[in-house]
Amino acid sequence: MGFFDFFTKDKKEVLDNGLSKTKESVFGKIARAIVGKTEIDDEVLDNLEEVLVTSDVGVDTTLKIIERIEARAARDKFMNTKELNMLLKDEIAALLMENNTDDNGTFDFPTTPGNPYVIMVVGVNGVGKTTTIGKLAYQFKKAGKKVYLGAADTFRAAAVEQLVEWGRRADVPVVKQNMGSDPASVAFDTLSSAVANDADVVIIDTAGRLHNKVGLMNELTKIKNVMKKVLPDAPNDVLLVLDGSTGQNAFEQAKQFTKATEVTSLAITKLDGTAKGGVVIGISDQFKIPVKYIGLGEGMEHLQIFNRVAFVDSLFG
Repeated sequence: MGFFDFFTKDKKEVLDNGLSKTKESVFGKIARAIVGKTEIDDEVLDNLEEVLVTSDVGVDTTLKIIERIEARAARDKFMNTKELNMLLKDEIAALLMENNTDDNGTFDFPTTPGNPYVIMVVGVNGVGKTTTIGKLAYQFKKAGKKVYLGAADTFRAAAVEQLVEWGRRADVPVVKQNMGSDPASVAFDTLSSAVANDADVVIIDTAGRLHNKVGLMNELTKIKNVMKKVLPDAPNDVLLVLDGSTGQNAFEQAKQFTKATEVTSLAITKLDGTAKGGVVIGISDQFKIPVKYIGLGEGMEHLQIFNRVAFVDSLFG
């Protein structure tokens, strides 16, 4: 599947609009950083470093980018600041490429009846976790998949109610139990029902509490172990949802959850309402975990499969 086959005009428009605040902020800062300069010197590099750090790219990732640009500028003696944007685009794209992010993602993948693909979703309250689950369910359903949702965040009535509402909107069943029930029991029931009814995809919501790492680890491990009694390969994906608008706080959440459980993919939400979209670059680089989805607005279609080519092109196009 080619890039332009996957990335339609409508999707590109959503991406461009969603990243507009970040783009305006970054380019505004770069313009101020290089005003009056005719070549890439130490002062330009220092200013650029400040631009990237304040755009929530992160210190470590920023230093990598600066070192690469410095090396390129040293090789090309006559390189001027007009080429700086293209250099940034190239080096950021290269960083994302190194992290093995899949550019050919799809909501429509091969499935086997009675052996659904299981996604366990983790993340703190307020990052858009349940909303992301609802939008994922909608996208999978739209692609012709039979989807089941499991309300394993049994500690908050609002979380269960919200998931039930998203299930109604996406027209997919939601398995739930009484408040305070064992989350692992909900996961077990959800997978059992999904297998019995030949579901293609199962998405399990989990509690979004910032409790201690030992408690979090034990709870998530128990859920995973119980699911394996139904499907030995479950979960196929542990998806961590992060709020892109929180900037460096998203880095800290990623640290906590990757210590507590094996996270296999990321969803970064709320990029449309912030100038901190650079956090996608830093988190992808620092944690070496594929960014699978990005949230670019409130609509059902505003959750997109992350495409590094499209992302960098929109940011620097």
